Amino acid sequence: MACAGSHPRPELTTSPVSEPRKPEQLLMQTPPGNPLMLSHTLQELLSKDIVQVELIPEKKGLFLKHVEYEVSSKRFKCSVYRRYNDFVVFHEMLLQKFPYRMVPALPPKRMLGADREFIESRRRALKRFINLVARHPPFSEDVLLKLFLSFSGSDVQNKLRELVQGLGDEFMTCKLATQAKDFLPADIQAQFAASRELIRNIYNSFYKLRDRAERIASRAIDNASDLLIFGKELSALGSDTTPLPSWAALNNSTWGTLKQALKGLSVEFALLADKAAQQGKQEENDVVEKLNLFLDLLQSYKDLCERHEKGVLHKHQRALHKYSMMKKQMMSATVQNKEPESVEQLESRIVEQENAILTMELRNYFSLYCLHQETQLIHIYLPLTSHILGAFVNSQIQGHKEMSKVWNELKPKLSCLFVGPTNVPAPPLSSPEDNLFSS
Repeated sequence: MACAGSHPRPELTTSPVSEPRKPEQLLMQTPPGNPLMLSHTLQELLSKDIVQVELIPEKKGLFLKHVEYEVSSKRFKCSVYRRYNDFVVFHEMLLQKFPYRMVPALPPKRMLGADREFIESRRRALKRFINLVARHPPFSEDVLLKLFLSFSGSDVQNKLRELVQGLGDEFMTCKLATQAKDFLPADIQAQFAASRELIRNIYNSFYKLRDRAERIASRAIDNASDLLIFGKELSALGSDTTPLPSWAALNNSTWGTLKQALKGLSVEFALLADKAAQQGKQEENDVVEKLNLFLDLLQSYKDLCERHEKGVLHKHQRALHKYSMMKKQMMSATVQNKEPESVEQLESRIVEQENAILTMELRNYFSLYCLHQETQLIHIYLPLTSHILGAFVNSQIQGHKEMSKVWNELKPKLSCLFVGPTNVPAPPLSSPEDNLFSS
């Protein structure tokens, strides 16, 4: 939910952020009662927009190569082309305009020798970033987002800067900014500390879950590679043209039959490899990526908490310290009967400092107001856990089901491999007693 009463400068109101909304949608955006409380559901957040980010590699000149991205928004029904640096400027402007909100971090800039895997990893990270931004209540209603997702000109970076230049941050444009304290609970500091600790613990657990999910998906892809090679080796064995020595002529027909059977098995193993690869890719997209999305969100909350402590809270404390020093100087000047002009100048500076402290106190409460809403937003996203678990379970069920079907279809084709002394097919060795390697 955007801060109730926020109003950009008049020249920006001519560029609507989104399509006209129905009255019931407006009511959903502005719940009655305390404006501090959010009323969104996870489904409402996820349905705000779906943004695709695809690679468009291009070569400029003989040696220089850069990567462009096609960014397609379902909400704005358009596609635009963006460079990584466009994302960087957009990120900077979001932080400048919304310093008290969760702004997801960007993936690292291209490093020397960046390979295809790094570029793909960055594309996925940029996609997560822009989708989190597009679904964040205040960001989703801001002109910055609309410009980034719909402006097709070549100077998008300058356009983004122009939107923010001279406008001030959210504190300056929100009518409720100076009243934020009135909406906060009395124990807001204790709530903030408890929420921060809880979300830190959740982050640590999800980080470990993501690590294991990556390993599981990676093993499925490795399994696919091994199955494919296994089938190829069987095919190579069956295709061997080395003539049999004369002393083995008695078994010539047996070896020929075996070779024919082995040669045909590569098709089934290729199919098994394909099924395993599909499962691995599905788990990368539906499980690992969703875990990464949630981790990006949790990390942005941790970053916001640090900004609150190192930014407005720290400045407020420094201002109070400076004010205390000024008061001591004033007392000293009064005792020493200094020149009236110097005393007046000191009084003027003290008044200015008092006003600065008042503004910082208001900003501090507004920062806590935003933090309260961002904490609610994290909890709205928490049910994503069930989506992730559901995707993981479904992937495992579907993957094992499909591979089991191929294995079962493969089994009858092995009958000719188990030939008895009278050239009659025998059942495969399955019980411990029949195992050739049992003692």
